[in-house]
Amino acid sequence: MKITCNREQILNAFLTAATVAPSRSPKPILRNVKLEFTPEATILMATDLEVGIRIEVSGINVETPGTMLAPVSQLGSILRESTDEKLVIEGDSQGTVVRGERSEFKLPAENPDEFPTVAAFTETTYHEVPARLFKELVRRTLFATDAESSRYALGGVLLEMTDDQVIAVATDGRRLAKMEGPAQAIGNPQTGEAMTIVPARAMQLMERALSDGDAEIQIAARANDILIKSPRTTIYSRLVEGRFPKWREVIPSRQDPTRIEVAVGPLYSALRQASIVASEESRGIDFTFGNGTVVMAASTAEVGQSHVELPIPYDGPEIAVTLDHRFVGDFLKVLDPDKSIMIDIQDSESAALFLTSDGYGYVVMPLAREQ
Repeated sequence: MKITCNREQILNAFLTAATVAPSRSPKPILRNVKLEFTPEATILMATDLEVGIRIEVSGINVETPGTMLAPVSQLGSILRESTDEKLVIEGDSQGTVVRGERSEFKLPAENPDEFPTVAAFTETTYHEVPARLFKELVRRTLFATDAESSRYALGGVLLEMTDDQVIAVATDGRRLAKMEGPAQAIGNPQTGEAMTIVPARAMQLMERALSDGDAEIQIAARANDILIKSPRTTIYSRLVEGRFPKWREVIPSRQDPTRIEVAVGPLYSALRQASIVASEESRGIDFTFGNGTVVMAASTAEVGQSHVELPIPYDGPEIAVTLDHRFVGDFLKVLDPDKSIMIDIQDSESAALFLTSDGYGYVVMPLAREQ
């Protein structure tokens, strides 16, 4: 096989695929990216047997079609460090040669036929979701997963899909993030009773692999795995086993809720100021709403005290609650600072509910207030 390619173009695709290939594995062949060159398309593939990716790269001049395995560390370094705009890559059973204008590298060859199959998207029943929405679903929920939990279901994002809607939910047991938006069912997909819990790592990869130019993506959820396809990338992932918590029961439903509108940017700025004196042991910030302000206060014996006021349109009875500043900050930093949110609170012992106008909800459990 022999190709001529734009270095930058293949570099970006190669580095994305390389994030899937394990750095250590009992199967050394997995530490490669498989490149398949045909006159119609160039496809880069990588897998760790749990997650797999296929990326299609256009604009590559394929002189001789073929398939090769490229070691992630070596070819990745060549593509990164080279200053050439164009590279020629040739390969046969003896090895792979990468040539630039003033450089040449020879890499060992492995048999591409021994590389595991990376699933392609051949489904006829799936859900179609706007790519921009899907990226927001991931960004606004992924941080709330718990990779350290012994409850494996908390280490992934739950996807629930109906004929016209997709809902993503993540929780670590102390906070819960939920984002929803429109979706379209194609070919009458049936998800049944099975829970579609996608590993956090796979969701991260999906967000990274989607480009701003992608209009729609296809999601095919099956009993044990999921396939997600954009115009140039297909990602396969096994699902997380286990049962996800009954998340709808976690979201507060109050008969006469107190809802306070607050601008994102000023609230996040005030929170960061108040948390300057927080520590690993004392992460709680006291939020006191009333008299047209929200007061954020913290006190740590070894660091000091903080007291930050922010004007808000609320003159009702005073309500106080202590929340982990990191949890509130995680929510605020994925939002547009120019937007406003609604804070639904009741008292110091009830969960705080943060809401946006575009289908995003976030629940934070309160901490015990220090007397």
